[in-house]
Amino acid sequence: MKLDITKALAFVSPDAVKALEPSVATANKALEEGTCAGNDFLGWMHLPSQTSAAFLAEINKCANVLRQNCEAIVVAGIGGSYLGARAVLEALGDNFGWLKPSDSPRILFAGNNISEDYLAELVEYLHGKKFGVINISKSGTTTETAITFRLLKKMCEDERGKETAKKVIVAITDAKKGAARTTADKEGYTTFVIPDNVGGRFSVLTPVGLLPIACAGYDIEALVKGAQDMEAATGLDVKFEDNVCSQYAAVRNALYQTGKKIEIMVNFQPKLHYMNEWWKQLYGESEGKDKKGIFPAAVDFSTDLHSMGQWIQDGERTIFETVISVDNVNHTLAVPTDEENLDGLNFLAGKRIDEVNKMAELGTQIAHVDGGVPNIRISIDKLDEYNLGQLIYFFEKACGVSGLVLGVNPFNQPGVEDYKRNMFALLDKPGYEAESKAIKARLA
Repeated sequence: MKLDITKALAFVSPDAVKALEPSVATANKALEEGTCAGNDFLGWMHLPSQTSAAFLAEINKCANVLRQNCEAIVVAGIGGSYLGARAVLEALGDNFGWLKPSDSPRILFAGNNISEDYLAELVEYLHGKKFGVINISKSGTTTETAITFRLLKKMCEDERGKETAKKVIVAITDAKKGAARTTADKEGYTTFVIPDNVGGRFSVLTPVGLLPIACAGYDIEALVKGAQDMEAATGLDVKFEDNVCSQYAAVRNALYQTGKKIEIMVNFQPKLHYMNEWWKQLYGESEGKDKKGIFPAAVDFSTDLHSMGQWIQDGERTIFETVISVDNVNHTLAVPTDEENLDGLNFLAGKRIDEVNKMAELGTQIAHVDGGVPNIRISIDKLDEYNLGQLIYFFEKACGVSGLVLGVNPFNQPGVEDYKRNMFALLDKPGYEAESKAIKARLA
């Protein structure tokens, strides 16, 4: 993986970035020594290097049981409990879901919303199919996921029988406590533990992400190896100018200090759409607090050049872009010749479509920089497990550093609870009587 910040340094001086080196060094040291705010959630820091071959074999063994017994597997989780896995699966799969290997079950995602139509249509799709469930929840009481699991557990038991359900329902949850743990122990499900010191948005390299990815038939050993190599490449002993995480954290904070309040994550590969979504949660939930933080947005180019492109080119100059560029695609397809040439495209005949896409990427970068938008470029060799493992750890480590430089605790999320209290009060949940009375009085 490579990081190019040269098109950002046209908008913020190298001296301004260099001036943040002491703050970045302090943040890296605090992360390494566990002395920073939120230090009880630093388990992700050395997770790649601490993941053993035996543990990955255990994950693969469970995945194989599910693969052999299921046509579809529903991953029930919300936020970090599903976005990381979905990001990897979307990046590695084909764009349409048509070309998956015949021996791979379809991986579906639920428990991330409270839409009755969504759940009803999921139930209708699963009816009569051999399906399993991966229930991902530390507590087992997160509303969106708990409702979904309650529905799917009953359906699986009713349609496949209690004994088969016991085989094809897996719980990824707390080691000892919570409703999901209690249910799993009572029913005899296979379980994996969400480490206490790893927050949801940093959990993709735990069983939370690894099991669904393995169920789809992908190489979790290569994914972890990519993360291991990035962990080593961004350690405390790596110089500031050679450390891609330190450089990214410093540049984005330097831009923020000049009034660039919005970072737009850009891809030119549709398969990276959910990587953008995972990144949005990682940075939004980590940095958006204490009335601070860069707002994380995302676009899919060239598609969104025909919608958001106007605003990015000519709108308020409070933005900067970070582009994920993929050097090599997995297929070969050229533009054909057409004798009539009514569309005027024969000048492209014989060119690979990826070459056209790359020129769209370069042309967009030139236009946006000329229009006053700083650009950061992250390039990876190709979309495979190893490169995605590198990218995941890069973003995680840079997020921890960047949040500490910003002056916030990157590992808590106090604002997330506010909507839950209101929702529970409105639904008359036991224990929320006072809140219910107060909020209903406001609405009267």
